Amino acid sequence: MNKLYFVVGSQDLYGDECLKHVAEDAAKMTAFFNKKFEGKVTVELLPTVVNSETCIEDMRKVSCDDECIGVMTWMHTFSPAKMWIKGLQELRKPLLHLHTQANEKLPYDSIDMDFMNLNQAAHGDREFGFIVARLRIPHQVVAGYYEHEDVVERISKFIDVAKAINFSKHLKVASFGNNMREVAVTDGDRVESQIKYGWECNYFAIGDLVDEINKVTEQEIDKKMEEYTSKYTMKTKNIAAVREQAKYEVGIEKFLKANNLGAFADTFQDLHGLKQLPGIAAQNLMGKGIGFGPEGDYKISAFSAVLMKMSEGRKGATGFIEDYTYDLTSGKELELASHMLEVPVSFAKNKPEIDVLPLGIGGKEDPARLIFDGVEGDGIQVTMVDMGDHFRIICADIELVKQPKPMPNLPVARIMYRHKPNFRIGTEGWCYAGGAHHSVVSTALTREDIALFAKLTGTELITIGDDTTEADLQKLSAY
Repeated sequence: MNKLYFVVGSQDLYGDECLKHVAEDAAKMTAFFNKKFEGKVTVELLPTVVNSETCIEDMRKVSCDDECIGVMTWMHTFSPAKMWIKGLQELRKPLLHLHTQANEKLPYDSIDMDFMNLNQAAHGDREFGFIVARLRIPHQVVAGYYEHEDVVERISKFIDVAKAINFSKHLKVASFGNNMREVAVTDGDRVESQIKYGWECNYFAIGDLVDEINKVTEQEIDKKMEEYTSKYTMKTKNIAAVREQAKYEVGIEKFLKANNLGAFADTFQDLHGLKQLPGIAAQNLMGKGIGFGPEGDYKISAFSAVLMKMSEGRKGATGFIEDYTYDLTSGKELELASHMLEVPVSFAKNKPEIDVLPLGIGGKEDPARLIFDGVEGDGIQVTMVDMGDHFRIICADIELVKQPKPMPNLPVARIMYRHKPNFRIGTEGWCYAGGAHHSVVSTALTREDIALFAKLTGTELITIGDDTTEADLQKLSAY
């Protein structure tokens, strides 16, 4: 179970009785948070910070505990912030500053100076806020009474993002082949990716993967076929092609597990030893939280895995998508997003069908794939690009919609959405920002989630949505 450490600040000027109350209130709050976040994270209280030595000890524990995803701080009393400097310099995990009080309301009839000195977050948290700002530490501030639902919800979202960042720091990505030849936007600095996000992205020979796939037994394929027939509608009579995909899925999953890999990218230009481009195999693996990037796109492979981790436990779909084609009917413009094969099954509105049809690219046998119409609802489209001297995240608000008419001859999964605030500003903004044609679409995450991830990782963020104006486009065009 992931941990969120809770560190409370005070001082020793008010005596032991005051510190006893601080410890009691902190323990009560910890119990409340553990009840609220049960199953998501364990909140563990560390010793109250009353001097620099305690702070250093607490922050070293936070930074060195592999199960810890972050730390939440709160100043119960005034806690002189110079004693926090050395400890905060040790911190290597996401920080949430909770600006709250142990009491919701003031005891107007009985309030005295003892009460004031004990319950002075309005004083102490401003002192702490200054030193965090002075140290330039990326962090999230959540203000309000800790039991209020809006405060709990904001802490919960921080936990989701911190969990994704922790996952990111341990993520290993396999590149089977390089980028699709001559393609620019999917490329990137893999060394800088590891420095900034923790992604260990390395090349693995497609031949080594093929060797693992060829070891898959008929019994293992049979078991995977039972899963397919129980979950999906078998539309094709070409069962041999479907069995080939089942073989790929088993083999790829074994390879990923053996090498502790959480994401992978392949390319249709490097399929030596494979009869088909992986279709169902990639779609199903994405359904298990494995990141995927086509055409050698390691960034979207890793980023999709991180965002799927962030969305765990929430309602909605999250996964890789490619921008494809438009319906440009005036005033009703829509985008049809998909890919040659690899759209995650989490986007399926209806029971997916398995079919085997020509692909028209890659020069291999007709691959088996899952075909379905997409879910509906408000969502986001988010991508990451390498601008040469920094990474940039672009996040756009979209509305996933029902396809206006059936598409009986389109043999891939189909996701349709409307750009916000409208087609022109939405797509022009994306182009001005340098947005890629590969992205992650989510109906579970929001722009606020992505903004928090960008802030805590120090990544430039450009957003597009209902609040984007013509003037904003002019600013973007100058980037």
